[in-house]
Amino acid sequence: MKLTTRVSLLALAIFGIKALAFGADEPLETTRHVDLTRYLGRWFEIARLPLIWENKCASDVTATYTSLPDGKIGVLNSCRKSDGKITQSKGTAKLASRNDSSNAKLKVTFFWPFSGDYWILDLDPNYRWALVGNPSRKNLWILSRTPSLDRETIDMLLAKGASLGFDTTKIIMTKQTQLATATQ
Repeated sequence: MKLTTRVSLLALAIFGIKALAFGADEPLETTRHVDLTRYLGRWFEIARLPLIWENKCASDVTATYTSLPDGKIGVLNSCRKSDGKITQSKGTAKLASRNDSSNAKLKVTFFWPFSGDYWILDLDPNYRWALVGNPSRKNLWILSRTPSLDRETIDMLLAKGASLGFDTTKIIMTKQTQLATATQ
């Protein structure tokens, strides 16, 4: 068998396995509607499932969303490392589909051409907190407009995440300090 044929078969096998893995996901329901203008601004991370980018984050994780002239959303993720220095990652977000009027499914890009799903699964009617995840159920975040959130709300959101198929036993509670509100 020629080398190019072997490489082609290997590539098809890899893509086939990936397709089967993604196809195995159950549908993931999002919140009914998000007013993206109200969603803009700074959010404090209260809890998350482990995420490689955040391995270096010791505390003070925030995400700030801004409106861009081209209609996209600017994304600025920030956190404090164990040495006290702030690290940031800038990206953009856009609606995942023009056919979805909920505005709850976004695609976020930090390194073009790669993007990730950012789905708003639950949202406080007053935009005080949000539960965000992706259909693979590998990523989950509890976000709040304030550096802390009451335990009852956190427990309710963790229960919602678990009911949607996320492994909330691996959740990491984010340390937010007073310094976070003063420096960002």
